[in-house]
Amino acid sequence: MENIKDQEKCWNELAGTKEFPTPFSMKKFEKHVTPRMKVLDVGCGYGRTLNELHTNGFNNLTGVDFSVAMIKRGLKLYPYLNLIKNNGENLPFPDNEFDSVILIGVLTSNVTDIEQDLLLKEISRVLKNNGILYLSDFLLNHDQRNLKRYAKYEDKYGIYGVFKLPEGLILRHHSIKHILELTNDYDNLLFEKTIFRTMNGNISNGFYYLGRKK
Repeated sequence: MENIKDQEKCWNELAGTKEFPTPFSMKKFEKHVTPRMKVLDVGCGYGRTLNELHTNGFNNLTGVDFSVAMIKRGLKLYPYLNLIKNNGENLPFPDNEFDSVILIGVLTSNVTDIEQDLLLKEISRVLKNNGILYLSDFLLNHDQRNLKRYAKYEDKYGIYGVFKLPEGLILRHHSIKHILELTNDYDNLLFEKTIFRTMNGNISNGFYYLGRKK
């Protein structure tokens, strides 16, 4: 698998032009998280979701991303947000620090099972007991374009659903079974399939998930 530095370089190069259209379900989130609670957005990009939360009265917000260019863009767009550059692996916070963690379209760029397991363990570490995980990402598709690239890159990377974009990014679409196994340390509050538009303008299966840390 390509080095994390190579992926970081790709995201830095794309930071000024790419828009992330994956919607945030505010109504679903507000059923479990109140504006006074501490919220962390892991892989926050340029801060669009945190800004939406800020606009809706949330004021205890933090975002981290391993792309310095994304962080710079976010601070320019939303200078009132607390956006932090991290190393893409460890979260620079103590245990049990946050009431809720948001993870939108981040599993897709942490493609191996090991990377995803470590990411969820770090999130569980900084999340308080009974804290809320909001997870949204891409599911496997069944159209010919995706089936062709899944097959092509499964031989190279050993994981069905992994593919490489022309921009150089390596991404992954997931099975529902995999997502539910990955979130086994959480009580499932909501799992809802949906359709997302990708940053390159394509249509993909996706999901919303809300879980409570056991």
